[in-house]
Amino acid sequence: MLEAKFNRIKNILMVVLVTLFVTSCATKEDIVYFQDADLAHVSKSINTYTPTIEANDLVNIIVTALDIDAARSFNLISSVTTSTSGESQRQGLPYLVDNDGNIEFPVLGTLKLGGLNIVQAKSLIKNQLKDYIKNPIVNITIANFKVTVLGEVNNPGTFVVDNARISIIEALGLAGDMTIFGKRSNVLVVREQENNKKTYIRVNLTSEEVFNSPVYYLKQNDVIYIEPNKTRIKTSASVSNTTTTTISILSTVITITALLLR
Repeated sequence: MLEAKFNRIKNILMVVLVTLFVTSCATKEDIVYFQDADLAHVSKSINTYTPTIEANDLVNIIVTALDIDAARSFNLISSVTTSTSGESQRQGLPYLVDNDGNIEFPVLGTLKLGGLNIVQAKSLIKNQLKDYIKNPIVNITIANFKVTVLGEVNNPGTFVVDNARISIIEALGLAGDMTIFGKRSNVLVVREQENNKKTYIRVNLTSEEVFNSPVYYLKQNDVIYIEPNKTRIKTSASVSNTTTTTISILSTVITITALLLR
């Protein structure tokens, strides 16, 4: 007899829990990425992106050539001592791009790299090196390329990118993807422009059109903000309301349990 009552109580509790779960579930339209991708008959080409050098960037520039001694004069090199072996090693130093977009380069003097992309900057330096080195090779990377991901993601933070090329999808991957409460249809990207101006661009990650967005490939210092969806807002709107609702549900369950045990 008692066992039958407990089974009835268990069934009632299951109904309550299932009801709460169903009412709180998000729809496919809220959480699935690229929902219209399967409707595309021909895949669209993705916008290409080459990083542009900007003021206050730290730029690594390494010059090499068959004539190692000739190339050595065009590299900023510092000697460091490793903590393990105590041996001295040489490593390159980054150049700081000033507010006018210039750097001070060994032998060549002042070079204006601001506003040039990596390919253009390489070409500029190679052309000026031809008077000093035969067949110079120039490698340029942006040392302080970083993006920030905030809001409804599992691991928010600022992430340094080694190759200076990252898509918005990859950035979300670094941040552990969105939580179930992230608003995928209205992601905000804050981008720095010249003269400390900012642009605000919104992108819908539930559509394949994201691949053609100007922010599909991120620029250094971009900030991605994931807005909370309605479920999160309602849940977080009032702690007291949530507490009251929980107490009310528990009270109902206790009342039903008491009635069944009589």
